[in-house]
Amino acid sequence: MEMLPAEVSIVEVGPRDGLQNEDAILATAEKVALIHRLIDAGARRIETASFVHPKLVPQMADAEAVMASLGISAPLVSYIGLVLNRRGLDRALDTTVDEINFSVAASEGFSHANQGMSVDAAMAEIEEMIPLAVATARPTTVTISVVWGCPFDGEVPVSTVASLAERAAQAGAHEIALGDTIGVAVPSRVAEMIEVVGEAVEGRQLRTHFHDTRNTGVANAFAAITAGVTTLDAS
Repeated sequence: MEMLPAEVSIVEVGPRDGLQNEDAILATAEKVALIHRLIDAGARRIETASFVHPKLVPQMADAEAVMASLGISAPLVSYIGLVLNRRGLDRALDTTVDEINFSVAASEGFSHANQGMSVDAAMAEIEEMIPLAVATARPTTVTISVVWGCPFDGEVPVSTVASLAERAAQAGAHEIALGDTIGVAVPSRVAEMIEVVGEAVEGRQLRTHFHDTRNTGVANAFAAITAGVTTLDAS
């Protein structure tokens, strides 16, 4: 067995990825209370809001209000904001978010369905936005979604993911996150993906995001840390 890391960090994504799929829209105060409870429970990196169009994701319509209520993060706590375009980035940079998370799909089908543009166009936008976030001294992550499978295009080539990750790293991203968006990853493919992407972005931190759709989430997480990943998303 490979040597396991001495420590694994958790990024709590529930206030964003968890809540955005709920039918009942929580009040701003309820979201803030949830985030404070997560901090009390030990969470230190928390994805607190998504700066997307409120008509597309109504649950995230109060992103600025949430951040205003949270204020400046406490020592050792980092608030993360998800953005998909320049408008979202401008909104996020006007708040107290500590980190910026960009997102790009690894498949054309998902990219067009989710962002209305090609993968290359979406990645080109991110390449332009990363330096703007870095200039404000905010760490940046690029999350690549559907890396282990797309609901429209099926299996995604590892080389495609590695190419996107390399572009993100060259643009200045501090961290690359690999997302199993529809929960189809298996441990063997997790290990393969991390090895190839890790070589493409040597020196950058890798993070993984798994869904337990088929009861493989824990096995995939273990495969990831065995392969050298030290940061996992949780919700």
